[in-house]
Amino acid sequence: MANFELLKELTQTWGVAGREKKVRAVILRELEGAADQAYVDNIGNIIAVKHGKGGPDRKKIMLCAHMDEIGLQVKKIEPDGRIRVCHVGWVWTAALYNDQVVFQNGVVGVVGCCGNIEEAKNDSGKLYIDIGCTTKEDTEKYVKVGDYCGFIGPYYELQNGRISAKTFDDRAGCFLLLEALKRNKGEGPNDVYYVFSVQEEVGCRGAVAAAAQVKPDIGISVDVTPDHFYPCDLEGCNAVGEGISVTLGDPSAMLDEDLVEEMLACCEEHHIPYQRGVMDRGGTDASSMNLSNEGVRVAGIALVDRYPHSKCSVISKDDVLAGIDLIDKYTHRTFRF
Repeated sequence: MANFELLKELTQTWGVAGREKKVRAVILRELEGAADQAYVDNIGNIIAVKHGKGGPDRKKIMLCAHMDEIGLQVKKIEPDGRIRVCHVGWVWTAALYNDQVVFQNGVVGVVGCCGNIEEAKNDSGKLYIDIGCTTKEDTEKYVKVGDYCGFIGPYYELQNGRISAKTFDDRAGCFLLLEALKRNKGEGPNDVYYVFSVQEEVGCRGAVAAAAQVKPDIGISVDVTPDHFYPCDLEGCNAVGEGISVTLGDPSAMLDEDLVEEMLACCEEHHIPYQRGVMDRGGTDASSMNLSNEGVRVAGIALVDRYPHSKCSVISKDDVLAGIDLIDKYTHRTFRF
């Protein structure tokens, strides 16, 4: 059974893109004794490997889940003490309005808007943060230009095996990798690289550097995908609780047909609950792996996430368990190409 207390810890750890060190510390702690080797590269990615037993069809598989979360950065402090910000990653302004955020140093503030929030649309430049100060000089004792802040979103158990928290995107993916790695006893034919990347939310940057080092034969993004069960601004067929999503469409990368078919077959053979997923917006670290070195075959695994990029998204524990099982079984398969 998976350790969901670890998932809770991961979601509650602060780590806006480019400032992932606290998340990295939690993951490195969990990797002790589980991986054959683990190191942090120059850009801040964690690269851990579990060697397989080898053979003529041995492959180097790179699984990639990102450590970073979306947030805001201070761009100006007004004379009246208000903090003006810009976004770090794609931030829905409505998901922040009249709510709290927390800075890297622990200072908490409330988000307001210059004018009507309905008119701000997704312009985070119209937002400001109130930390309780009424002068610029007082604010600068606690927060300075360039500082980062992120969502506050406690972990809650909902009904029917659902859970809610911030940053399931993509701490849930990191959790899948950690739990799958702990199952891997090196009995499969492949060398499996578990990569915890940085800066995905600002352009899939960390995976570029990681793929250049690993030089994988197969790259697999492990991320989230939006839920479409309730009416929302997105359309599609995915729903929380219907199984792990096997990605068939990703706007940022063309997924390898043979790898996808192998993944679907793996789910069928091992009776892993799954659903077919197509993203029509955004992208994943599959894009960076796909175009790395001389080109890499890629596929994707995704947890269906309702209300993503907010402080209270919702996923299913059953989907999480299916995802761990799929990663474990898929990386132990023999690939002949």
